[in-house]
Amino acid sequence: MKASFILRLRAFLLDYVLIIFYLIALLLLSLFVIPDLQHFFNGASLFMRQFAGFMLVTFPVSLYFILSDSKIGRQSFGKKKLRIQVVDINGKSVSVLRMTFRTFLKFLPWELSHFFVYQITAGNDNTAFLIVFGALIYGLMLLYILTAVFTKDRQSVYDTIAKTKVIKV
Repeated sequence: MKASFILRLRAFLLDYVLIIFYLIALLLLSLFVIPDLQHFFNGASLFMRQFAGFMLVTFPVSLYFILSDSKIGRQSFGKKKLRIQVVDINGKSVSVLRMTFRTFLKFLPWELSHFFVYQITAGNDNTAFLIVFGALIYGLMLLYILTAVFTKDRQSVYDTIAKTKVIKV
């Protein structure tokens, strides 16, 4: 049986609690244990800020979902609590490679929004670029949500492309 958008959202919010704890730990680490981490964001090049943000935030969070939702873990913390699971279109556990692809697609708008923020904070004053790029990001997010709510199998675009679905277990 397919999982509703609300159930999926609740599971993601539970997972996000873990992500927030990780971000708080990272902040405390950068303030008190390894203050040199701040140099990757203050005064560094735009590329270095983007790369550091990816390596310290996006990559670990993505790795969490790849490992926990694939054949290795089968369910993330939130999905386990709400008894839902990502499976392939045949109802089998998802390989690490396919889950990597799915997670890449799922977090693409998130990473693009980081790039967007870095562009703004770097002083990019190309208003047309910022408007078009921002609209692309939020349009993609809206598309992800609408497809998960209104498609027959409750698959988001990234699920359809990755040939996965989220089901109740």
